[in-house]
Amino acid sequence: MITKIAFHEGKYDWINIDIDNADELEQFYKENDIDDEVVAYSLDRNERAHIEYEPSTQTFVLFFNVPNQEKIDDHYETIPMTFLVKNQQIITVTNGKNQYVADKMKKYIENNDAITIFEFLFSSLFMVSDAFFPLVEEMDADRKTINDKLKEKTTKQNLLSLSDLETGIVYFVSASKQNMVLLEQVKTHLIYRTLNASEKEQLEDALIEARQLVEMTQLSSQILTQLSGTYNNILNNNLNDTIKILTILSILLTVPTIVTGFFGMNMPLPLEHNASGWITTIVISAILWFGLAYILRRLMR
Repeated sequence: MITKIAFHEGKYDWINIDIDNADELEQFYKENDIDDEVVAYSLDRNERAHIEYEPSTQTFVLFFNVPNQEKIDDHYETIPMTFLVKNQQIITVTNGKNQYVADKMKKYIENNDAITIFEFLFSSLFMVSDAFFPLVEEMDADRKTINDKLKEKTTKQNLLSLSDLETGIVYFVSASKQNMVLLEQVKTHLIYRTLNASEKEQLEDALIEARQLVEMTQLSSQILTQLSGTYNNILNNNLNDTIKILTILSILLTVPTIVTGFFGMNMPLPLEHNASGWITTIVISAILWFGLAYILRRLMR
């Protein structure tokens, strides 16, 4: 499905293409003399954020990371979105997972009709970066909830939930860094010289938002890493304590075994014909057991 909206008194057009119909996308690119390589990039759901520029056709393409607002395997991921500027048109390629960005762009253009193509482009990139923040804040809230549960009891389910948060934040850190680098590359690109003051200001705003996102995601990632490391240490300490207890018990249990084994040998022994010999054996075992327990307790302090 292709939708077209004119803005700036009909001077510019915004065209949004639904990537779910790949044939329609390829046909559109062919009709508008857009490189086949760009088509392949647009259809690649794992494409990293980067810039493509074709001087001969003056086609400026950005592949920008967008957060997927639906969780996959209990964690958030990101997906690429294509922004293409050619002649008097800005073209976006969306699918069901990032269509919400196009909806935001539509609302923005309805309220800001008198803007240029690049103002619209950089405003859209600003909105994409802004869409990450509620998800990062949600992950921070989930982290606090899981942390409270882990303080009460360190269960496998809570640790798996913490692992899912770590996975999601890794996607966000990587995506936000790529987006920030892309915007910094725009400032060094030939296209930057053609921008007016308002467009450069909008680009700067988008870059500032991207940098703030990088800082926020990195902070969340560091906290999650530290939290995970803390509970790994707690589990290791608990395991060490358990092994220590089992070792002590195994040592103490050898005392009565040795004593009874000694008096159970098939040869003449003291107390062999004494009717209270078994009581003596128990007393000897108890004395040795408590003596060894006292020594081990002093050593384990």
